[in-house]
Amino acid sequence: MTENNSTEDSGLQESFLSHLFELRDRVVKSALAIIAVFICLVYWAPDIFHLFAQPLLEALPAGGKMIVTDVTGSFFVPMKVTMLVAFLIALPVVMYQLWAFIAPGLYLHERKLILPLVVSSYSLFIIGMAFAYFLVFPTVFKFMASYNAPLGAEMSTDIDNYLSFAMTTFLAFGITFEVPVVVVVLVRMGMVTLAKLKEIRPYVIVGAFVISAVVTPPDVLSQLLLAIPMTLLYELGLLVARLYVPKPSVDDQSN
Repeated sequence: MTENNSTEDSGLQESFLSHLFELRDRVVKSALAIIAVFICLVYWAPDIFHLFAQPLLEALPAGGKMIVTDVTGSFFVPMKVTMLVAFLIALPVVMYQLWAFIAPGLYLHERKLILPLVVSSYSLFIIGMAFAYFLVFPTVFKFMASYNAPLGAEMSTDIDNYLSFAMTTFLAFGITFEVPVVVVVLVRMGMVTLAKLKEIRPYVIVGAFVISAVVTPPDVLSQLLLAIPMTLLYELGLLVARLYVPKPSVDDQSN
């Protein structure tokens, strides 16, 4: 009996270690993909940062400019932006490594769902960031700059602070645009029924405005630009989730 238990324990330990080694290899491959893309882009780091800062530069009034308050800021901030771009470009590789790690433990019907989820998640995240860059940034920056003229204040922004603001906003909108995917997964896995999600719609709308008030700058305009898309994306998720409602089993039908 003791020998059987020790054999089982050693087998479990070997299985755990093999999964741990595989996870390490997947993480290393993902990191190498990001680093490889970064190395290819690093020469154009100043140009990438200029494109990254374009929404703010266009909204600055006459005399306004971006400044550097840190000795190393002019070097490290463009590097950080370039690393962000490299991560986004290499994200499909990272997602594939994640999928390859968890796929052996999934059923066949679950594997079929993974690819659409990965593609839609990546696409929606990029769309959310593009929405922030092309619509939210210009709107919010022009709105903020308009308040400086009556005050007679010169608008100058530190590039490190701009990076922090932009990263937070990108992350907020990228995650927000994943709402349809979350709704579909909840319905497909049977965690929540479609009828229940429709029933809690008013609470979701209130929650969208609360979340937008927390993660966006303290102005009504930017909050609306996040809360309204979040609400519309929830409705989109409800529409798409109709295609993924689990079919009742034979036992359920007989009952």
